[in-house]
Amino acid sequence: MMATNGNGAAGINGDVQSASSMNDAFAVKKHSGSVNGAAAEDSCHSKQQNGEDKKADRFSFSAEPTVEDIRRMQAEFTDERDWNQFHQPRNLLLAMVGEVGEVSELFQWRGEVAEGLPDWTDSEREHLAHELSDVLIYLVELAEKCRVDLPQAVLRKMALNRLKYPASKVHGSAKKYTEYKD
Repeated sequence: MMATNGNGAAGINGDVQSASSMNDAFAVKKHSGSVNGAAAEDSCHSKQQNGEDKKADRFSFSAEPTVEDIRRMQAEFTDERDWNQFHQPRNLLLAMVGEVGEVSELFQWRGEVAEGLPDWTDSEREHLAHELSDVLIYLVELAEKCRVDLPQAVLRKMALNRLKYPASKVHGSAKKYTEYKD
């Protein structure tokens, strides 16, 4: 688990902030029906009428903080504590895997979980938000230490995925790209 004092998380300058002051600091937009500062039903795709395929309303993240903001905040947090000596790629990877395990524990024994987590309490959702944040923070720091520009890597990987999984071939199928015939 990431280091905090139990009342909040370290901000850009290492000062401890409550969750509400962190949201204010990043001007996180609150929407009605929001969970952890993000709208539960933001529409990126409208539903089609006339019985055609309907695309579900899509969730969207807030614009801030950016991946670079997260990298910078974590770098400052680590520098202020002289933890860089411990934050080598292997250690960060193992810490991230541990955090993924903590996320897995939250889903263990629940069976299938519906999108939006309708059966979860606010406390369970907040716990999940904390653990997913830990995973993201370690991922961003690992990418920094390995000199991987994550936003650019994502763009390249999405382009590659579009080539490997053309929508016209794979629509509605979960097969691996090696299983498709031309």
